[in-house]
Amino acid sequence: MARSVDLNSDLGESFGAWTMGDDDALLSVVTSANVACGFHAGDPVTMLATCRTAAERGVAVGAHVSYRDLAGFGRRSMEVPADELQAETLYQLAALDGIARVAGTRVSYVKPHGALYNRIVRDTVQARAVAEAVAAFDASLALLGLAGSEIEREAGAAGLRFVREAFVDRAYRADGTLVPRSEPGAVLHGDDDIAERALRLVTEGRVVADDGTDIPVEVDSLCVHGDSPDAVVMARAVRRRLDAAGIAVEAFA
Repeated sequence: MARSVDLNSDLGESFGAWTMGDDDALLSVVTSANVACGFHAGDPVTMLATCRTAAERGVAVGAHVSYRDLAGFGRRSMEVPADELQAETLYQLAALDGIARVAGTRVSYVKPHGALYNRIVRDTVQARAVAEAVAAFDASLALLGLAGSEIEREAGAAGLRFVREAFVDRAYRADGTLVPRSEPGAVLHGDDDIAERALRLVTEGRVVADDGTDIPVEVDSLCVHGDSPDAVVMARAVRRRLDAAGIAVEAFA
């Protein structure tokens, strides 16, 4: 049985006058913060404020890189050439790392966002572009993603540490991939059921898929999406349940 796990959330996604999520509350619960780098959400002011709060609370900072898609919140499928994707990943990493250092912390890992995250589960070319960009920037950075994916294989080929992620608030298919957000039931809600689901993911490495089958899921880090309306409630419930079970909740980075 696993005795420790990371708890991460997608944060820093406000933009200008538009506010997304309760970053301050979540940064009191999670151990790793995936900070938007300006391509799907976030802006320089938000990035700096998020990094400062993370630094104050000892929360690890990760670069939440994405397709250049502010209008679609990075959740629209896009055809981006590999060399362009590699350069844009480097651009986002460099921007957040510079801001993080001024805030008294540093980027210690990378987590792709949205459509890019899902694309590189199966797309070797785009997975390689992301992995090579991270390795070129700093080969000591960890790469966070779905277990058994192309990005896991490409991270290994690039000499990067790969951290396996599971989602407490997303439905799974029988093949271990996520149910697309466009389908009913893709995003889960509640607190007690979510907390029990999270505990089982950590202690048993299993979850019930959307077709009712019980599937294995390898996990080093659990994610609660910061843009969910009940994100804070879910995160607190998950943290309480893990603490009560004697699971150490700590950053992997």
